[in-house]
Amino acid sequence: MATHQARKRFGQNFLVDEGVIESIVRSIDPSVSDRIIEIGPGLSALTEPLLARLSKLIAIEIDRDLAGRLRNRFPSDKLEVIEADALQVDFSEFGSNLRVVGNLPYNISTPLLFALSQYADSVVDQHFMLQREVVDRMVAMPGNSDFSRLSVMLQYRYKMTKLFDVDPSAFDPPPRVVSSIVRMIPLDQNRYRAMNEKLFAEVVARAFSQRRKMLRGVLSPWVPMIPWTDLGIEPSFRAEAVSVQAYVGMADALHAQGVSTLTQS
Repeated sequence: MATHQARKRFGQNFLVDEGVIESIVRSIDPSVSDRIIEIGPGLSALTEPLLARLSKLIAIEIDRDLAGRLRNRFPSDKLEVIEADALQVDFSEFGSNLRVVGNLPYNISTPLLFALSQYADSVVDQHFMLQREVVDRMVAMPGNSDFSRLSVMLQYRYKMTKLFDVDPSAFDPPPRVVSSIVRMIPLDQNRYRAMNEKLFAEVVARAFSQRRKMLRGVLSPWVPMIPWTDLGIEPSFRAEAVSVQAYVGMADALHAQGVSTLTQS
């Protein structure tokens, strides 16, 4: 079989280290009846060991040549190949109790994580390989310089654990960055929820839009409407100092006073 040339436009870096592959599969720990969807199977580094433990696997691959290779290599009753951009896929079509895995292209990782969050109620867990700095932001706690809009929005919806780092030498071609494996488990229906989730997202986005500024500056029109003391925060705080629950509290306070969106204020 001819060698596949990695394509920069798809952010392709193929995992080749057998030890790393084994560690990832062990972390996923698939059972034969699991409904697993793999994003970006590439040259099937994870696909093959996953299929060895599953009755069936669904793979989403944007690269037409790689999709063709996968169809030729594995029987269709074992591997269903969907040739598509994962950002455009409606994951609700796959039903419930989904497990999602993948070595996500770094160039679309953040928008893809946000896109997948809307299907979290149908997901059991997600295991992804991402750029280490992205994973560090995902799991960062308030007060840490890595704490960001991504941290707040994903921690609002998932419990996340950084599992281990992956050296560039584990890939062909090697990326210029270190990668990390992260486990994401959706929080259940009893999680802390905002009354208006769109407003919550807007408050978080506005707060981090100028993260060096104090909240009283970036949220100035709404400062009198926020019960700062009750929430355990100060108007002089910067965005990275505020917990997920406090952001929910700010959004709920604005919602209770009739604010439906920040963009019209």
